[in-house]
Amino acid sequence: MKILIADKVADEMITRLGAFGAVDYNPDVTAENLAGATGDAAVLIVRSKKVTAKTINAATHLSLVIRAGAGVNTIDLRAASSRGIYVANCPGMNTDAVAELATGMLIAVDRGIADATLALRSGKWQKERFGKAKGLKGRMIGIVGTGQIGLAVAKRARALEMEVVAWSRSLTPKRAKELGIEYAATLKELAERSDAVTIHLALADETKGLIGEQFFAAMKPEAIFLNTSRGEIVDHAALMKAISGKGIRAGLDVFDKEPAGGEAAFDQTALASAVTCTPHIGASTDQATEAIANEVFNIVRSFAETGRPTNVVNLRAPAKDETKLVVRHFNRVGVLSRVLTKLRDEGINIEEMQNSIFETNLAACCSLSLDKRPSEATLKALEGDPDIIEITL
Repeated sequence: MKILIADKVADEMITRLGAFGAVDYNPDVTAENLAGATGDAAVLIVRSKKVTAKTINAATHLSLVIRAGAGVNTIDLRAASSRGIYVANCPGMNTDAVAELATGMLIAVDRGIADATLALRSGKWQKERFGKAKGLKGRMIGIVGTGQIGLAVAKRARALEMEVVAWSRSLTPKRAKELGIEYAATLKELAERSDAVTIHLALADETKGLIGEQFFAAMKPEAIFLNTSRGEIVDHAALMKAISGKGIRAGLDVFDKEPAGGEAAFDQTALASAVTCTPHIGASTDQATEAIANEVFNIVRSFAETGRPTNVVNLRAPAKDETKLVVRHFNRVGVLSRVLTKLRDEGINIEEMQNSIFETNLAACCSLSLDKRPSEATLKALEGDPDIIEITL
């Protein structure tokens, strides 16, 4: 099995993956040239590089794409799913790293640490200017998104003795109470109540541009706004307006239309000059890198050993009207072939199938998910097969 790694990763990951086949390490390949670089690779591993439909369609041997991180918005899931290619990710491996950066940025924005550093480096002692922080103890922080990272930030905010209010599409008042945080029914309510807001959402069609003029209009004057998730979630023109119009103090680790790669020119200097910012380094710690390397290894190992990787994100959810057929049978040649032929003749599609062999090697149990219920005639025909012990629908 050939494995192509198309982004910079730890040397340890490259060495360990060698146990499963030939590893082609090509971190400098561009997204545009990735289609021609896949060759006969069965597994493609990326971090930030885009995997387009062009790349997927050109990779005739590709069976698995792994995002060495959590978000998969840089991978064309529809194209991969249409060609039967698994897409897997590494959720939760960078939770602490992002939460630490968000917490550090919260303090840095409140205390003006970045600007104070720049002033000192340019020979300016401005104690009066930078000695006017509002302070965080007892303040309310609003968390948009209560996944692993959002909850990790909430934990750190409580350690700073802040109050926490949260909103997400899945959060309920009951769940918020269980988590020990306050519940906001709407984004507007969260914005109105918060002295600081931090965004922790995945990028999707429904979250793109979610934070815009209405949200910033509802925020308190001079409140803190942080985004360490995805730049496209925030309307940056609206953010700039809020910074100039009501003194919103912002910290950003992410931008829309970010440069590719680790070194590149950056043209959003007007925005960068108005906020405390970092170049999308939230997940970039040695601890997170090691955790992701371990998870990638586990995904590839599962795929190599079973043909099915862990952490797959592009499998269809089971249909509500799906029929389960369980066939206990003697472990003999041709039994399942006869079952499948009967189902085929009735125009029944098998959505999923798993056959388990018992330790004596004499019997087995096969579970099939069907797109519709077999007729009584088909069931009776199967029950009459001498090699079938029992049929359960």
